[in-house]
Amino acid sequence: MIDINLIRENKDLVKENIKKKFQDKKLPLVDEVEKLDKDYREFKLKGDNLRALKNSKSAEIGSLMRNGKKEEADKIKEEISAYGTELEELATKEEELEKEIKEKMMMIPNIIADDVPIGEDDSKNVEEARFGEPIVPDFEIPYHSDIMASFNGLDKEAAGKVSGNGFYYLMGDIARLHSAVLAYARDFMINKGFTYCIPPYMIHGDAVNGVMSFEEKENMMYKIEGEDLYLIGTSEHSMIAKFKDQLLKESDLPITMTSYSPCFRKEVGAHGIEERGVYRIHQFEKQEMVVICKPEDSETWYNKMWNYSVELFRTLDIPVRKLVCCSGDLADLKYRSCDIEAWSPRQQKYFEVCSCSNLTSAQARRLGIRYKKENGEKEFAHTLNNTVIAPPRMLIAFLENNLNADGSVSIPTALQPYMGGKTKIEVKK
Repeated sequence: MIDINLIRENKDLVKENIKKKFQDKKLPLVDEVEKLDKDYREFKLKGDNLRALKNSKSAEIGSLMRNGKKEEADKIKEEISAYGTELEELATKEEELEKEIKEKMMMIPNIIADDVPIGEDDSKNVEEARFGEPIVPDFEIPYHSDIMASFNGLDKEAAGKVSGNGFYYLMGDIARLHSAVLAYARDFMINKGFTYCIPPYMIHGDAVNGVMSFEEKENMMYKIEGEDLYLIGTSEHSMIAKFKDQLLKESDLPITMTSYSPCFRKEVGAHGIEERGVYRIHQFEKQEMVVICKPEDSETWYNKMWNYSVELFRTLDIPVRKLVCCSGDLADLKYRSCDIEAWSPRQQKYFEVCSCSNLTSAQARRLGIRYKKENGEKEFAHTLNNTVIAPPRMLIAFLENNLNADGSVSIPTALQPYMGGKTKIEVKK
């Protein structure tokens, strides 16, 4: 959610930003909020003036009573009683307008960075850098689910009977590999100074509305029937919401956390994309990184965070690239975002494995996360998030890039302690 002062003082900037995101249908919201805000301030001013008058009259009653002017005092009491009724009506109207303004403000996208590429969708995202040499071996690389099957490591058929499409069983060495990369990613981030956390896997609706746009909520979140609870789509949701309505100390910032959780997603509209394997699924596990910091530090943290992803994947012998997200590919709360994509030797192209975002104060305003400066001023914090690792999707890149001609998969040195010292896993006969 943006600062309403932007609409009061520079609504053309807000409208231009909406156009950059190709969301012209939202342009009327700006004028609607401007009108509602004007009405709200008029009602508030009227209420403030009436309250001041009521307080003044109340003080006058005491003076009149002390001077024996009971009749005059009673007359003023009647006036004050009428003020009370009017004040209640004004307060109700203020509350209604404030709610309507907030609902509309939450649909207006965050202001994006000046250097974000302008484009309608992810086809206009821009490659900025590559890390590691993308290699295509001289032997055929099977489809990732076939690689997993060769280790007796994947059973989607049984999962389909038990849970339906978009679910899976991982077994044996593949299941162990899955757990190993999560444990390695956890320790990798702890060694970067992040605090490890396991958050709630379900959150209330007001927390959901605080961390994401209404469109994302509809397309991603599973709601628990009959309860105000949603299954999280990423641990970022409950990690950021942890600080809802808190006033933090400036000395406590930055807050840096890395969290493990299962994640649950509807994946609306994602059918047909690598659907046979484990690329698009309804349930997966993830190690996430989250930062809450002062506004002047958020861009520095943004660059640190995506670089951590690059470093981690390179320790697992996986070539990656950084892809800058264009305006139309940014979710409404994002100031800027980039994807870290891993090389797929089988497809001979890159695919997304991490997404790093700076949301500036958009989430903090929705959730009421502020910090108190040393001079006593209160300011909204900035929030950032990034995927550390999200198997089983990242296992696709791991298996393909570490596959040997005999079907075995090499275990990089960094991961060997988490695999019981194994240097490779062998195909099951």
